[in-house]
Amino acid sequence: MIRGRPWPPGDEPWEELAAEIELDPAWAEALDGLDQFSHIWVVWWPDRVPSGDGSAALHVHPEGRQEMPEVGLFATRSPRRPNPIAITAVRLLERRGNRLTVVGLDACIGSPILDLKPYLRRGDLIPGAISPDWLEQLWQLHDKEAVKPQPDRQ
Repeated sequence: MIRGRPWPPGDEPWEELAAEIELDPAWAEALDGLDQFSHIWVVWWPDRVPSGDGSAALHVHPEGRQEMPEVGLFATRSPRRPNPIAITAVRLLERRGNRLTVVGLDACIGSPILDLKPYLRRGDLIPGAISPDWLEQLWQLHDKEAVKPQPDRQ
């Protein structure tokens, strides 16, 4: 179970939000050693996103932004998928028994956790990986939107 990002999600910058992952106490010992890693993969189920009924569009505009090109659903991280399984790499801050405190989890409160895996610098990081131009443009939009103009203080 997850505690952190509210449901329904808003415009909060989830990349910097702290969240708590609570596992069934029976699995607490399975976390031994995980806290030696700075980052982990969280595999989770976006259980409140309508999908899986055959109505998922085959092509979408990333994030519903019409200025982005229409691409195939599997070229995006849209939660509206035929099989909505999500993965997020997060920073692991702390482990306390069967609880983990992480930063950067885009799952919402109550989302079920399917699995946890350590992030491996060798194997998970792929040097030379490339992304399409539209994704770079989308990230530039995100950067501009994150910068809030400060009022003049003169």
